[in-house]
Amino acid sequence: MTHVTERGGVGNGPTGGADGGDKQVWTAGAGRTGRKRTVTYADAGVSIHAGDRAVELLKSKVKRTMRPEVMGDLGGFAGLFRLNTQKYQNPILASSTDGVGTKLVIAQQLDIHDTVGIDLVAMVVDDLVACGAEPLFLLDYIACGEVVPDKVAEIGAGIADGCRYAGCALLGGETAEHPGVLRPDEYDVSATGVGVVEESEILGRDRVEVGDVVIAMRSSGLHSNGFSLVRHVLLGAGRMRLDTVIDDFGPQRTLGEELLTPTKIYAQDCLKLIEECEVRALAHVTGGGIPGNLVRILPEHVDAVVNRSTWKPQPIFDLVQAKGRIEDPEMESTFNMGIGMFAIVSAEDADRALALLAGRGLDAWQAGEIIEGTGTVQMIGHHTRG
Repeated sequence: MTHVTERGGVGNGPTGGADGGDKQVWTAGAGRTGRKRTVTYADAGVSIHAGDRAVELLKSKVKRTMRPEVMGDLGGFAGLFRLNTQKYQNPILASSTDGVGTKLVIAQQLDIHDTVGIDLVAMVVDDLVACGAEPLFLLDYIACGEVVPDKVAEIGAGIADGCRYAGCALLGGETAEHPGVLRPDEYDVSATGVGVVEESEILGRDRVEVGDVVIAMRSSGLHSNGFSLVRHVLLGAGRMRLDTVIDDFGPQRTLGEELLTPTKIYAQDCLKLIEECEVRALAHVTGGGIPGNLVRILPEHVDAVVNRSTWKPQPIFDLVQAKGRIEDPEMESTFNMGIGMFAIVSAEDADRALALLAGRGLDAWQAGEIIEGTGTVQMIGHHTRG
């Protein structure tokens, strides 16, 4: 993240590209004075200097994400990463791209920008680890109406924090300034991550067997999915204010604080689980909810049975459902309902898997099992309420 361009933004190069800061000079027609007028890139709403300042504020944070395989320093046209071929016999690269979605609207309304970067990293790296891949590095993209160095630095700091939690390097990125397209206070973020996995150790549906156990890992809350519905039912038509204190969320905790709770990053926990236990598959619970994501790792001859009575969703889900009068199937196909990641493990390793996750401070439990079936998810039982 080193420079600003209107087309591409803060990138790996030292300047703003061909358009960066060029001046256009013309004669004012047949005017009486014959004066010449100059126009700068800043007149169009793009500040190269603001982008450079944002990068300077971020450098120390980014350096803390570096891994030994990273080659060179910030400022090149591309990030370089040496693949450790001695560690793998048949290394397979995995890649994932994602964003944060309309959760960003909440961050912009509250003027809190240092956590959405964690959400961004979580969405990318936990998709990577779902196939068994170790996240290696990530590149980000920030598009904003106006580059405000402190704000961009806050967003970038969150991305760097997320990369440290995930154990991957933040290798570079872009910050694009889009005046006239986005309002000055608006921005969007996305990222692409790359990981590596041994070919023989790729996780997936082909490994899942009848008799396996479904282990659930608790989410930190809504994570980053379903916020268009959340905003519609909680904040639309003046229903609730973001500064409303909700007793069920904790002492003096506001609705806005709850909505901006950073997404839990499971990458390092899952990699350790894979190392120590017989893990068949992992399912990252994002858009589509529990049934929509768990079904993606089921072969056609089995079903996953998930018992709702094994956990209680966080109060935020009850609030959204009650305010919106949303039916259970709609909730479960939109939100994670308190589970951010599933692991399918062999029955023999279930206890060891739960002990390992508990030892790492992660709330996890046996939520179901794999039975003979037709490749569907069966949701049974009822959540504990109150």
